[in-house]
Amino acid sequence: MGYVSFSDFKKLDLRVGEIIEAERVQGSRKLVKLVVDLGNERRQLVAGIAEYYEPESLVGKQIVVVTNLQPRKFMGVESQGMLLAAVVGEGRPVLLTPEEKVPPGTPVS
Repeated sequence: MGYVSFSDFKKLDLRVGEIIEAERVQGSRKLVKLVVDLGNERRQLVAGIAEYYEPESLVGKQIVVVTNLQPRKFMGVESQGMLLAAVVGEGRPVLLTPEEKVPPGTPVS
């Protein structure tokens, strides 16, 4: 894996978001559609975590979101960012969350 410069890293806008809605994407085993509060706005994210997290258990969780990715569609559903997760074992995602509750939209640096 190669290095990226600090200036390239600083181009990422990482923020804490709070999940306010979560549901499975119809017709998919893996995808969950999330609505995330980012403080000054709400964003829809699509994440491949349905095999590991029940949507109901995600509501109220705080996560780290990359907010300045170009939107992309998954199974016809637009994702307006990406959540960050550690990958454990053979691909099990573990969501990255703040150690204590912080206001939605708080920058991560």
